[in-house]
Amino acid sequence: QRYIAAAREYFPKRAAHFQQFTGGTYSRITIRDQKTRWGSCSARGTLSFNWRLMLAPPAILDYVVVHELCHLTHMNHSPAFWQAVEAVCPDYRDSRRWLKETGSGDIALCQGGTLGVGQIGDRHPGLFLLNVIQ
Repeated sequence: QRYIAAAREYFPKRAAHFQQFTGGTYSRITIRDQKTRWGSCSARGTLSFNWRLMLAPPAILDYVVVHELCHLTHMNHSPAFWQAVEAVCPDYRDSRRWLKETGSGDIALCQGGTLGVGQIGDRHPGLFLLNVIQ
């Protein structure tokens, strides 16, 4: 619960900060318990973020925010989309790599309060929680 509360406070602030650089207009932000994504952007401008991102380094969270904000103007992963991401996050490839290598499973708190990484499931081995690395 405390991670969800922290996410509800953190993501709107970061989205407001980065929106001045990415453009686009979002209608609302939701915090979700997504099993297969770190974040998403709907055609109606709803940005959704996985509360588990609160367990990642701040630069990773910021990258996901920028990634989803860039979808407000580019609803695809075209070269123009990646140029928009790179304009705000020049080191975005490092964040993608971190998500691929460290976030290749479901980041969760283990008993005892330590971070652990588990597989998402047998149906999608190697699939990770963010759809940005495709």
